[in-house]
Amino acid sequence: MTVLMMKKLLEAVLQEDSLVLSQVSSGETDDLVNKINEAKRIFVYGEGRSGLMGKAFAMRLMHCGYEVYVIGETITPSIGKDDFFVAISASGTSNSLANHISKAKEKRAFTFLVTASKENQLSPDGKLLVPAATKNRRQGEPQTIQPLGSQFDQSVHLLLDAIIIALLEENDHNADLQKRHANLE
Repeated sequence: MTVLMMKKLLEAVLQEDSLVLSQVSSGETDDLVNKINEAKRIFVYGEGRSGLMGKAFAMRLMHCGYEVYVIGETITPSIGKDDFFVAISASGTSNSLANHISKAKEKRAFTFLVTASKENQLSPDGKLLVPAATKNRRQGEPQTIQPLGSQFDQSVHLLLDAIIIALLEENDHNADLQKRHANLE
């Protein structure tokens, strides 16, 4: 593969992700930022690559000084009232996701879903739509050269990193990031 060919592929991916992100609702992103700031504790959930995006988001939230846990880790405590449950799922339809949202609501936590699905049966309290292609390639999803759900995963990663930047600017946590960064590497 030539350097020119790789450059064209990268430009195509960046253009695709930029188009997706330009369609994200600022009201929905503001809702997510506000809920993070209001939360007593934050619980992040995702499966597969969405789960990896969730772990990256949780790490940055921890660096910012938030009390945050990843669902499925052995040290994650039980969720409760005034906690914030945020899930990342392109399809927004998995049984385990439905169970987690139901349980979080039962415990009076606020539930939020980051998804590519305009319609789902889960009824979270809040939602952030990322209108990207998923591995399912449903009708109405954008065209992409990227495999499976890569367009969703990359768009979510960039969007959640931008939300971290907004939180840092809003709360002036930036000076403390290095103090919370891992030092046993």
